[in-house]
Order: sequence, then structure tokens, then C-alpha cells
Amino acid sequence: MIERTCFLIKPDGLAAKVVGKVLDRFEREGFNLVAMKLLPPDRARIEAFYAVHKGKPFYEGLLNFMLEGPSLAIIWEAEDAITRTRGIIGATNSTEAAPGTLRRLYGTDNRRNLVHASDSRESAEHEIELLFDLAESRRK
Repeated sequence: MIERTCFLIKPDGLAAKVVGKVLDRFEREGFNLVAMKLLPPDRARIEAFYAVHKGKPFYEGLLNFMLEGPSLAIIWEAEDAITRTRGIIGATNSTEAAPGTLRRLYGTDNRRNLVHASDSRESAEHEIELLFDLAESRRK
């Protein structure tokens, strides 16, 4: 089934200058780029995006990390996009991610793990609505 996923290249990914490598990986895997935009650090948007984690021990550290620089927000579309994306990026903790996954290749640890990807259709829809307006998220 064709589906969409919301994908972020986090501030550490932009700082490491691996954006092109990440985009190339998804294009080689057959994903279609629907939308993409650079997001400046904005506390209110980041709090809304990660609201599901509010109250967890890592929440404030995650917010502070995401405020360190811009992120690149992307909507990818493909057959089974969500599951396939999770396989491409690897485990949350980069040191535990499988060889060849993006987090293993370019991430540093559990927080500086390069990317975010939706974990369900519901979260993808919610995240896309938070980061993109309707005109931006339409495939032409």
C-alpha cells in the first residue's frame, strides 16, 4: 500500500553535512519526495511535535538538542513507507543500530541519532499536519 511518512533530518545531520547522502539513500530505495523544507529552531513547534514524550526523562534534553539548529522536514511516499523507513534508519540508539542503517552510519548516540521518522500512519498524518500546510503536502 502506498503511504506517506514524515521524516526529519535533525540538527546533527545538517551539521555533519550528510543531507545529500540521506536523500540519495531514500531515492535509491524508490521513495518519492513529496515535500521538503528547512525548519528553523522553534521551541513551540518542537514541543508540539514531540508532545507524546512530554514528562519522560529525556524530553528536555531532546528539546534542547532540537533547538541547536535547523532541521529538514520531508514527506516521503512509497509502498509501505513507514515500515521501510524505520528499517532504513535503524534503532533509536545509533550505537545499537544495524550496520548499514543511517543512524549507524551517521548518528552518534541515543539523542544525536540523525533523523526522526513517523512510527505509524496516525503519527505520520499528525506530524505532516504540524509541519506542512495543505498546499505544501499535496503531490502535484
